Amino acid sequence: MPSSHLLLEEPIRMASILEPSKASFFSAMTKIVGTLGPKSRSVETISGCLKAGMSVARFDFSWCDPEYHQETLENLKTAIKSTKKLCAVMLDTVGAEMQVVNKSETTITLEIDGQVVLTPDQGQEASSEILPINFDGLAQAVKTGDTIFIGQYLFTGSETTSVWLEVSEVKGNDVVCIIKNSATLTGSLFTLHASQIHIDLPTLTEKDKEVISTWGVKNKIDFLSLSYTRHAQDVREAREFLSKLGDLSQTQIFAKIENVEGLTHFDEILQEADGIILSRGNLGIDLPPEKVFLFQKSALQKCNMAGKPAVLTRVVDSMTDNLRPTRAEATDVANAVLDGSDAILLGAETLRGLYPVETISTVGRICSEAEKVFNQDVYFKKTVKHVGEPMTHLESIASSAVRAAIKVKASIIICFTSSGRAARLIAKYRPTMPVLSVVIPRLKTNQLKWSFSGAFEARQSLIVRGLFPMLADPRHPAESTSASNESILKVALDHGKALGVIKSHDRVVVCQKLGDASVVKIIELED
Repeated sequence: MPSSHLLLEEPIRMASILEPSKASFFSAMTKIVGTLGPKSRSVETISGCLKAGMSVARFDFSWCDPEYHQETLENLKTAIKSTKKLCAVMLDTVGAEMQVVNKSETTITLEIDGQVVLTPDQGQEASSEILPINFDGLAQAVKTGDTIFIGQYLFTGSETTSVWLEVSEVKGNDVVCIIKNSATLTGSLFTLHASQIHIDLPTLTEKDKEVISTWGVKNKIDFLSLSYTRHAQDVREAREFLSKLGDLSQTQIFAKIENVEGLTHFDEILQEADGIILSRGNLGIDLPPEKVFLFQKSALQKCNMAGKPAVLTRVVDSMTDNLRPTRAEATDVANAVLDGSDAILLGAETLRGLYPVETISTVGRICSEAEKVFNQDVYFKKTVKHVGEPMTHLESIASSAVRAAIKVKASIIICFTSSGRAARLIAKYRPTMPVLSVVIPRLKTNQLKWSFSGAFEARQSLIVRGLFPMLADPRHPAESTSASNESILKVALDHGKALGVIKSHDRVVVCQKLGDASVVKIIELED
């Protein structure tokens, strides 16, 4: 595994560090997933998030009801129309998440060295002495000396809003714990995490299935974030469930790795999933601090070589309450880009944070700066070596397109695709320029009616680093060799010019099918 410095372009001019960042239509090649919630659900705020660079909106069903999320989604649709910015929708399941239930929403103060009892009796009122939980098997899963963490909306890392408990004894179905730090818990639900302990809860709960089959089907979700994925079988079962839900058979499944159990089975999970979300909040608790960087680098590299999107969470926690990230957080975002992350997922920072738009903008700027010093040459050679020989036809075309674009200093790569696979393969080689993924709609039928595919494929590229989708008009011939104004290529070029990423005398690399053959061609634009 290469160290990060090998993925830096060398040498870096020190003077360039002081140069102001240049504005661009694409704020960054790295994508940003924003979680929409109380502080980010108005049309005005969502519009600001889209303009700042959010390309995927995440709806976290571990809190609030479907009606609330539907209102937020309707506001998102309005914002998309007004800003003309595409945005995909991700549904995040609850999964095998244990929660403390605080029905009265009273503030709970826990003092260091005190005791608190965790009980499955949800009829009890939450207090400083007793905390009711939503799982009746905890007493059977833990033993004396085990570690339990409790906090609001995962763990902030702050000693005042999350608490570390140590199991002192098990009494029947109750678990008696010693409080290891003073904390104040507020709200109706707190996440409970038992460190490195197998919890016998289904990955896709009945509540999850109900939400997916109603809210998910109604809104044709692009991505399913499968929380607490622990085995490849979890992904297979989720895919089988989606396959019976009409359009959701096209929904991509992102396995959310949240504990050591998921990390242990990472390779087999990666084979089954469409993408990976590294949930560093929970993983950072399950793993010793000195091991966190290692799993991040290793997991991202495996995702990169497999050509599957990798999403990283928990990068700018402090921006939940502050306008600027810490120095360590800014460096962390940049290292995520250099390590190979496709997207950064913002959770509490946008859901309940005070500065959702500014956070997205700041993260986008940091990503953009890191991308400038990403050593594409080293990465390209490493990827080609990993793929090996003989390459598949598509892999050969994709790598050739990227190499050609870099050699001729093309301003953009245009790729015609129906399934999105060709464009994702090009993105796998991390070209230094944007890839315009022109999705060609296909006519399909369910025996009752005819319709065009393509919208799913276009939106699903919004989580892949460097891919920017455009849904083509199905009436335009993708394989046209004429210079007619109706050809998709001209439409794509005009689109690139309108975005400001293509200008006169620029070179453009085009990857498309002509008859049975796939071709890569270089176009030099005239005035």
